[in-house]
Amino acid sequence: MDLDPLILSRIQFAFVISFHILFPSFTVGLACWIVVLEGLWLRTGRTLYRSLSEFWTKIFAISFGMGVVSGIVMTYQFGTNWSRWSDIVGNVLGPLIQYEVVTAFFLEAAFLGILLFGRDRVPRSVHFMAACLVAFGTVLSSFWILSANSWMHTPAGAELRDGRFFVTDWWAVVFNPSFPYRLTHMLTAMFLTTGFVVAGVSAFYLLTRRFTEHARVGLRMALGMITVLAPLQIVLGDLHGLNTLEHQPAKIAAMEGHWEGGARAPMILFALPDEEAEMNRWEVGIPGLASIILTHSPDGEVPGLKQFPRDERPPVAIVFWTFRLMVAIGLVMLAVAVIHVILRLRGRLYTAEWFHRLLVACVPTGFIAILAGWFTTEIGRQPWVVYGLVRTADAVTPSLTTTAVLISLTAFVVVYAIIYGAGTYYLLRLLRIGPAVTDDATAPMARQEAHRPKRPLSLPDQSIDPAE
Repeated sequence: MDLDPLILSRIQFAFVISFHILFPSFTVGLACWIVVLEGLWLRTGRTLYRSLSEFWTKIFAISFGMGVVSGIVMTYQFGTNWSRWSDIVGNVLGPLIQYEVVTAFFLEAAFLGILLFGRDRVPRSVHFMAACLVAFGTVLSSFWILSANSWMHTPAGAELRDGRFFVTDWWAVVFNPSFPYRLTHMLTAMFLTTGFVVAGVSAFYLLTRRFTEHARVGLRMALGMITVLAPLQIVLGDLHGLNTLEHQPAKIAAMEGHWEGGARAPMILFALPDEEAEMNRWEVGIPGLASIILTHSPDGEVPGLKQFPRDERPPVAIVFWTFRLMVAIGLVMLAVAVIHVILRLRGRLYTAEWFHRLLVACVPTGFIAILAGWFTTEIGRQPWVVYGLVRTADAVTPSLTTTAVLISLTAFVVVYAIIYGAGTYYLLRLLRIGPAVTDDATAPMARQEAHRPKRPLSLPDQSIDPAE
């Protein structure tokens, strides 16, 4: 592989977006989790919910800040490394990204201040409203970003004239053919990521015999959400796969590792794809299962990589394995959901330490699955930056040199290692410190005592003879 400006720019963008995507993937679900806690605190008055909300709001604020920084750096590359892409798609994607900033980012930034600093300065209902608007802003931000990204996979509502796209139908642009599937699949992945972090941290507290009541609430609520969303995500993934089969068959062929294609295609569990020889080595598969999954028919036709020219095939090995990693983690999540139901029915949810250790080990699974899915999606789109219309090689800045990109990539790696290493360390430290412990039974009395007028301190009455 030659380290030309194109491949280095792709590596640099992949590096930056891999860092960036981790934080929104966590904060979208976390913001909604905080809304639930704030709602429970508003309705019940239990200080346990307030304590949990305050604790997770600190985690949210740091994660949100790191996500903003990495996002700003990422967008600068549109002009420095991908100026041709910006020129070609600017009429379409420029407004979509601007909509995200104006409608979502400003909303999050405005009400985040009230969420962080207004708890005892504004009425509870106003504070709850701020939490709701911050959460809504994170979801709305995902809406616009995923719409823009989906358009590059399934372009619609625009036509290419004289080297630039011009919009003909904004509704078709925003709600392009793959967007609904990507949005639901990604949002569900975000909620699962947050759910496994909350469940894992709660399980850690139970194992260490700390913050027991907080941990029980967090564990119960997080696992309840995981039990609903894990099987739902498998269904959404299947629907997304069928949509990809319709619009990006070469990507599906790479994901499945099929070279010949055809009817009764096997589901390949393990293989070492050899792109030069156009075959798989050490292949292990289940006959006919790929046709059943992809077409819902045992005789369904599945695309093969040989049906596409060599220069229009994505890198097979990476797409093949990242897809399997994502699916494997999805099955682990489903297994956790099933175990949770069994333990809850048996009344052992809070005492099964082996399960708590499993949950601690599963904390990073959501992040890994999102990265694996993102690599599958974006690398599987290659060699196109706008699928079927604009090649990635035609989108890079013409004046870039290998030395310039190599220097900037090295600088990104060093700076990100320092900044995000420190940020991650601080997050882990906050998680280890844990939430503030407040007794729900004594809290109302404490609040009454805090607002009760203080009498002046007086000494006991003593008879003192001045002569003495």
